[in-house]
Amino acid sequence: MARITRRAAWGLVAAGLAAPALAQRAEWPQGPIRFIGIFPPGGGTDILSRLWCQAMAELTGEQFVVENRSGSAGNIGTEAIARSTPDGRTIGLGSVAPLAIGPTLYKRLPFDVTRDFTYIGGLWQLPNLLVVNNDVPARTVPELIALAKAQPGKLTYASSGSGTTVHLSGAMFAAMAGLELIHVPYRGGAPAHVDLLAGRVHMIFDNIPQALQEAKEGRVRALAVTGAKRSPQAPEIPAMAEFLPGFEITSWGSVVAPAGLPPAMAQRIATLSRQVLASPALAARFEENGATTWPVGPEELASFRAANEAAFAPVIRAAGAQVD
Repeated sequence: MARITRRAAWGLVAAGLAAPALAQRAEWPQGPIRFIGIFPPGGGTDILSRLWCQAMAELTGEQFVVENRSGSAGNIGTEAIARSTPDGRTIGLGSVAPLAIGPTLYKRLPFDVTRDFTYIGGLWQLPNLLVVNNDVPARTVPELIALAKAQPGKLTYASSGSGTTVHLSGAMFAAMAGLELIHVPYRGGAPAHVDLLAGRVHMIFDNIPQALQEAKEGRVRALAVTGAKRSPQAPEIPAMAEFLPGFEITSWGSVVAPAGLPPAMAQRIATLSRQVLASPALAARFEENGATTWPVGPEELASFRAANEAAFAPVIRAAGAQVD
């Protein structure tokens, strides 16, 4: 676990914002706030989560303790959030993988996405980036498609776990391009990148932060982003939709708490979150890591999650993906 305090915060929010928040602590629990991160430390979503927690610590003057509970494509940490006491002392990362993809992908989940959570607000959205290891001769998406068609069943794509957008990006790419690729799931993005850099897997469609940094360093080769359009962080990299019209997968992160959180407390956390997301400094840090701030409120988040689940369902079924 990593402890984040006001003193350790990076000055992401102006000090003057703290006063109104501290004046309303009656609607915020006293003492350290546990934030459950559902993926391993060091990955893109972990970096973004910690940036938000640091900004919240700066704003509220409270301690935020980030606890990574990774595994099963985020399901282990998400279950831990659902089973926590709804007193505001435990909140966590709500992600597309367990909350919008999982209900279709998994035959059984250890939580109910509609009944077991209080949806508080959005944090970020970001596309994935297709990168290949430097031993792969393809330098463009058409060249990669041609290579994969010439070697059916030979090329591998890593993921941070079955059911993540990293996995489904690869599955959608294979389905839309008519390819036979081998999926190699890992327990998070960090170990997947170790094998990618070592040449043990050929490619990954990972969240932009880590993949783009490795591409800039020349350690991997970037071929396309999975958003509908090119990313402002790397406008020179084409969108996959330029080669496969209709291709679009975007990851998102949010703040959730266990069901039963008092409405006034949920609304207070949502208000504070929108306040820090409005900070130009935090927005800039998010952008540096490939993400854009996503300050939607509780009702919008819940509706978006449901619509996202409905949109992913046919993609998952078409890919033939299911996990027991």
